[in-house]
Amino acid sequence: MDMAYSQNPNLPRVRMEAVELVKYHGWSARQAARRFGFSHCAVRLWLLRQPEYGRYGRLVIPTRSSRPLHHPDELSPEIINRVLELRSERQQCAEILHHRLKSEGILVSLSSVKRILKRNHCTRFSKWKKWHQYPVRPLAASPGALIELDSMLDGQPSDRLSAYALIDLYSRWAFAWPIGQPNSLLSARFIARAQETAPFKFQTVQSDHGSEFAKWFTKTIEHQGFVHRHSRVRTPTDNGHIERFIQTLQNDCLARIPRTMKSWQKEIPEFIRYYNYERPHMALNYQTPMQVVRSY
Repeated sequence: MDMAYSQNPNLPRVRMEAVELVKYHGWSARQAARRFGFSHCAVRLWLLRQPEYGRYGRLVIPTRSSRPLHHPDELSPEIINRVLELRSERQQCAEILHHRLKSEGILVSLSSVKRILKRNHCTRFSKWKKWHQYPVRPLAASPGALIELDSMLDGQPSDRLSAYALIDLYSRWAFAWPIGQPNSLLSARFIARAQETAPFKFQTVQSDHGSEFAKWFTKTIEHQGFVHRHSRVRTPTDNGHIERFIQTLQNDCLARIPRTMKSWQKEIPEFIRYYNYERPHMALNYQTPMQVVRSY
């Protein structure tokens, strides 16, 4: 991102006011400079600038980027053109192009070749590609240290019911809630609802790569103080605990009640209460999740 040399949002308007005083009110550049506290050379340079339409359709002289126009060690146009020529021949990757340039006696780094392709829009990278991040997976050493999150869908698109579910890996404390169509907004609301219900603080939340857990969701829960990480691509075992809990929810609860949103909204909270307070877990030495939480 190009950083402007000034972050003052009023400067474009002030520049235009100084220019208008000189052009339309007969002021000299020195008088306008003294009026606004700038040098007369700056005002003369503003007079040479082309105004642009800013906010509310007002003419302003925008702040330019502080990025230099040229680099002393920039690549020559001949090298750039040769890279693009080789790329257009067979659409080969940057590594192959780098090898071919080397064989031709053109010494350029691999990163420079990649940069040339990127700047000329010759890569296969899409700006719509999903945004993922993979911080170190924490150990489930305490309640809330690692939470696995997922959504479940039931039925055809025309008659589909959905629900969110999460589970704490340390205590196996779980939470679920029926919803409409999953999206990032509902995902963030579900996390907030689960945190209000949980007797401990969430730290790291792990999800798969569904669209409901995309960049907006990540930024929202990070603002709430949580860390969000994605599981590895095509590796459902990374979220094995929540997948198993969803199967338990389906077999022990949803399969026994009418398939309606009203039934789900009534029965799922009852099952979650039973799951956390009464149902013993072999993995917890036949304790309930709440017993583990209270004994921590």
